[in-house]
Amino acid sequence: MTPVVLFVDDEPGVLSAVRRIFLEDKIELVTADSGAEGISVLREREVAVIVSDNMMPGMNGIQFLEQAKLLAPDTIRILMTGYADVQSAMDAINRGGVYRFLTKPWDNDNLRRTVLDGVREHGIVSALRSADEAKLLSLAQTIELKDHYTRGHCENVARYALAIAAAAGLAGDDLKDIKYASWLHDCGKIGVPEEVLNYPGRLTEDMMRIVRKHSEWGADVAGKAALPDVVVKAILHHHEKYDGSGYPHGISGETIPLGARILAIADVYDAVTTDRPYRKAMQKKDALNIICEGRSTWFDPALADYFIAWIGGSCDQ
Repeated sequence: MTPVVLFVDDEPGVLSAVRRIFLEDKIELVTADSGAEGISVLREREVAVIVSDNMMPGMNGIQFLEQAKLLAPDTIRILMTGYADVQSAMDAINRGGVYRFLTKPWDNDNLRRTVLDGVREHGIVSALRSADEAKLLSLAQTIELKDHYTRGHCENVARYALAIAAAAGLAGDDLKDIKYASWLHDCGKIGVPEEVLNYPGRLTEDMMRIVRKHSEWGADVAGKAALPDVVVKAILHHHEKYDGSGYPHGISGETIPLGARILAIADVYDAVTTDRPYRKAMQKKDALNIICEGRSTWFDPALADYFIAWIGGSCDQ
């Protein structure tokens, strides 16, 4: 079925312009000139992505998208706004009503890329709901293609995480949840622009703010797909640190879900032993030093010790 993208704007010229931008894409583009008309479309059609202007008479874009969330919670919601409204857009993102925002005047390539990323995310959520293990892994590998430096990362993280989990006494469905969370822990990167993911150097602070949203976006995808709560929480919190200095919520110690504490170690070890745009991969000894030095600050010390023993290292080197 061809995905439906709904554009809502009270200016006919804008709606004509966006039709031209997506002429060659395999989507059905539907337009509405007000929030009220947009709501009518949502009541009649399954929509993958909504793009709405903010400053419209009557119902503004933020109000429309928050109503759209109630009617079609799986639909990806994107707000178009002027520079003066950026804070309002960020507030709407933080409340969960808006997935992304774009500023006017927009860049055609960026608009197209953002909308098509949204279409892909909507498709991923739908696929996850009915996926078997092979499809889950395939989906994770597809997402990895956005970041050329992380190919194979989800499988490596799963291998390390399962070793830690088994050493910690997990078994059966608990191990399956760890595996699924490992495969999908970075699925929120579907919402991060490729030019940020593949930036040839250290990211700017603005870029980092975008990247840090990926754990929340990923948990949202997993939650929409009705994956187990353990998986959702592991994805959400895998960048928390044991001392409370991580993100997104700054929680600490054993208040961080066990799955997330396991993923944190596996994720960091694979990341530092893989080439990145701004550095070469570390040797095993140097990577293990990061794990050793991070016990009790970055990582759960007991879980770190399990991993170090499993991989054949020592913190006394």
